[in-house]
Amino acid sequence: MDKRQQIRRQIRSQRQALPQAERQQAAIRLCSQLDRSRLFNNSRHIAFYLANDGEIDPYFLMHAAWQRGKQCYLPVLGMRPCNRLWFIPYAAETPLVDNRFGIPEPIHPHRQRQLKPHSLDLILMPLVAFDQSGNRLGMGGGFYDRTLAFLQQRRSWRKPRLVGLAYEFQERADIPVQQWDVPLDAIVTEQHIYLV
Repeated sequence: MDKRQQIRRQIRSQRQALPQAERQQAAIRLCSQLDRSRLFNNSRHIAFYLANDGEIDPYFLMHAAWQRGKQCYLPVLGMRPCNRLWFIPYAAETPLVDNRFGIPEPIHPHRQRQLKPHSLDLILMPLVAFDQSGNRLGMGGGFYDRTLAFLQQRRSWRKPRLVGLAYEFQERADIPVQQWDVPLDAIVTEQHIYLV
C-alpha cells in the first residue's frame, strides 16, 4: 500500500469514528469560520457538496448562502465515460438521486442547466487530508483535479477560488503531491482558516 492509500485509510477511519454530535458541532464551527470570510462573502455562485463518508458537512453554510440570496450548486458526474464534474443549481427542494458511487446528486434532465467550473466564484471541496501549503488528498478518483486542471494552465485566472473543508485532525505535513494535483486557495476547519 502506498503512502497516499495509507493516509486515506487512516483519516477516513478517524472521520467515520466521530460521534454525530461532534460532527454537527464541528460543522457549525466551520460555518461560523467561513461565514465571516471575504472568500465566502464576496462569492455569489458557490459550489457545495453533500457530506459523505464522514466528511465535514457544509449544510449550515449552504443554508446561510440561501438566506443571503447566493446561488448554490452541487457537483454531478458527467455521463460515462466522462470523468469530470459539472455543477447543477441546488435548492432545498431539488430532487436527488444516487450516482454510481452512491453519492446523492441533483437530477439533471436539462443539460443546459449544467455549469462549467470557470463560471463559479467559489468551490467548496471535500478532502481526506490537507497540508498548509494548499495540497489536498481526495478519495482517489481524481474528479476534482481533472475538472479543475485548467487552473494550472492559467496563472492569472482568478475564478473559481478553491476551498477545502475539513476537520482540523485531517491536516498532515506529509502529503505526497502529484503533478496533476490542483492546489487549494484555502482550507477551512472548525478551528482555522488556512490561506495559501
